Amino acid sequence: MKPNIGIPEKDREAINQGLQKLLADTYFLYLKTHNYHWNVTGPLFNTLHLMFMTQYTELWNALDLVAERIRSLGYPAPGTYKAFSSLTSLKEEDGVPKAEEMLKNLVDGHEAVIRTARAILPSADSGGDEVTTDLLTQRLEIHEKTAWMLRSMLE
Repeated sequence: MKPNIGIPEKDREAINQGLQKLLADTYFLYLKTHNYHWNVTGPLFNTLHLMFMTQYTELWNALDLVAERIRSLGYPAPGTYKAFSSLTSLKEEDGVPKAEEMLKNLVDGHEAVIRTARAILPSADSGGDEVTTDLLTQRLEIHEKTAWMLRSMLE
């Protein structure tokens, strides 16, 4: 049964497509951040290890929010590596980078998620989808702040 929530189907579909990309980007960034938590070394080990744990925990919790919004709009949420790989704008890397490169990669990852989230706003606005707009605003705030903090560690 299709939802009758006051958002036209064409707008729901456009929002869904964007949210699926956001979910995939968030998952890839979560996985990268968790990987870095496990594998960071060097003089900033403790600082980065704890910071990465805070960040991957926040990303993990965000996954559910995005997936449940997709479901609320009447679509199945993607949930496989194959689906996420085809939807994400993030790139995987081979090996374990040095701590400074980890920070740079995470800045790039958060900025990619920001661009993905921002690209959904016109569809949410067009469809009068305040709930998705609110979710996106919250995600943007978190990713922009995190990117700023990561960039600050590189100066």
